[in-house]
Amino acid sequence: MIKKAILPVAGLGTRFLPASKSIPKEMVTVVDRPAIEYVVKEAVAAGIEQIILVTHSSKASIENYFDRNFELETTLENKKKYDLLKLITEIVPAHVSIVSVRQPQPLGLGHAVLCAKDIVGDAPFAVLLPDVLVKDSDPENDISLMIKRFSASQASQIMVEAVPDHLVDQYGIVDVASSPAEGQSVVMQGIVEKPAVGTAPSNLSVVGRYVLPAKIMQLLEQTPKGAGNEIQLTDAIAALQTTDTVEAYRMKGQTFDCGSKLGYLKAVLHYGVAHPHLGEDFKALIKELAL
Repeated sequence: MIKKAILPVAGLGTRFLPASKSIPKEMVTVVDRPAIEYVVKEAVAAGIEQIILVTHSSKASIENYFDRNFELETTLENKKKYDLLKLITEIVPAHVSIVSVRQPQPLGLGHAVLCAKDIVGDAPFAVLLPDVLVKDSDPENDISLMIKRFSASQASQIMVEAVPDHLVDQYGIVDVASSPAEGQSVVMQGIVEKPAVGTAPSNLSVVGRYVLPAKIMQLLEQTPKGAGNEIQLTDAIAALQTTDTVEAYRMKGQTFDCGSKLGYLKAVLHYGVAHPHLGEDFKALIKELAL
């Protein structure tokens, strides 16, 4: 079973400026907690026991968030604010460890994943891009089903979702013989980056969730710089396909691109109305503003 997940958080977040000038985009709050906490909880719910943050010197607040704050905990305990104490001490279950490694240069997603090579070792692993939140109401979430499929078939899993045909030129689109049902996987021939409308091999776009074998690290070491003069994970996956089966997994949940301002606002709305304590009041506020 896969127990390690890589979260690349070293990016500068230029799409979220000016907020990301001093606050890591992953730390911008969605309702009452930073966006990255939702991604970590998604991984933990899938059975992940070690989160590997590939980070940057300007992102220390992310590491601090998942660390203990004894002064704050002592203050809350002395003031008998046990509900707040529970909130901050149970962000991550005790059996889950969070470690970090620096990405010394901004050389792309493939390079970020490669930075975690020594921690991953010889084990398969998941990659979750923290820009994307995946909201799934089922007890068994999408990344969990991807891990289960990988364990059964040893085929790498790339999460995809259907997008409108007129928007395919904005995404990486997978080449598949037929579109799988939600929650199912199908063999993937390749990925076409931002194909022109009318030329796309499908309408299934890559979401930002991967389950990969350890050998991808060796392939990343051999991958030359590609688009944007960066080491691209998709190039290493293409190399993997020459020897191994790679599958596209069609997700069941809903995605929110929190790297963009509009995607972030959509996430706040959806997570806000579903919040166990604030949801009803938030719905009332939305109705009030709509009048």
